[in-house]
Amino acid sequence: MNEETVNIEGAVCAPPLTHNEQIVMGHGAGGRMSHQLIQKAFVSAFQNTALNAGDDAALVEAGLRQKLSISTDSHVVFPLFFPGGDIGKLSVCGTVNDVAMLGAKPLYLTAGFILEEGLSMDTLKQVIESMREAAEEAGVQIVAGDTKVVQKGKADGMYITTAGIGLVREDVNVSGANAKPGDVVIISGTMGDHGIAVLGARGELGFQSSLQSDVAPLNHLIAAMLDASPNIHVLRDPTRGGLATTLNEIVAQSNVGILLREETIPVHPEVNAACEMLGFDPLYVANEGKLVAIVPKEEADKVLAVMKSTRYGEGAVVIGEVIAEPKGRVLLKTVLGSTRMVDMLAGEMLPRIC
Repeated sequence: MNEETVNIEGAVCAPPLTHNEQIVMGHGAGGRMSHQLIQKAFVSAFQNTALNAGDDAALVEAGLRQKLSISTDSHVVFPLFFPGGDIGKLSVCGTVNDVAMLGAKPLYLTAGFILEEGLSMDTLKQVIESMREAAEEAGVQIVAGDTKVVQKGKADGMYITTAGIGLVREDVNVSGANAKPGDVVIISGTMGDHGIAVLGARGELGFQSSLQSDVAPLNHLIAAMLDASPNIHVLRDPTRGGLATTLNEIVAQSNVGILLREETIPVHPEVNAACEMLGFDPLYVANEGKLVAIVPKEEADKVLAVMKSTRYGEGAVVIGEVIAEPKGRVLLKTVLGSTRMVDMLAGEMLPRIC
């Protein structure tokens, strides 16, 4: 779970839930409302060290000095199939990536299916085959699962929940709380591809697009990066809420600031075009096959070189640096030379994209 504020780390907690509050779509968008919901409803109830760390996976002790990375995720994307992927591939890659972001080797997944009455058996088989292929690419096994069926009209064909577990490398210490002033911020490629590809699959762009979702398993990329430099401080995949929200999570966890350079952030021309037409900012659009790495400055060149040599990191680029002040803020140096604050996503921008 990711939360906006973590009380054990000394940040200010979100106010408690009020009697008449109701869940709205913005609570599921991955931005500020999602973080407030998680903090108020879940973290406050389930207090423990692993949960309060605020990373995409939980780091737990397994005895004999072995640590495990554990994560779970629910997938409610609509439509079920989109350019470059589908709900099955998304469910495997999403959990594999979250487990790997603590420097772990993902090993096993479980999968729970909520199927809507009337769903085509051929559709289910196609999704399952996609999951099999993604798991094979990632090198993980799906070892347990559950299936439930709900009445027609109670789901969008299918929802999938996956949980994953992996072994954390003994020589690494990766967490959103580890960013330090002077560190370099690297991303593995273009921002916003997944969110705009899913929107296009709904026919909501108003123009034809060849854009593909970037959904992919990143664990092999991460393993290569850690082989090059076990001193990487932070790894995170900028999914719901996009790059901007992810970096805001990191500066809150690490109590530092981040300064980005706008001209260095890669965005696909079709993503730019869609965002300009719809009034979106690509920094807030979801990704499902990209990562953020924060590394010591002296390690940046070799990490970047390794990333560029891999299939899912060939577009890697340095986009900024970690700064001491202002703490808890992400700043963007624009192409015009001005500096503006990049805040966390406030509400809902792209619903149901993962």
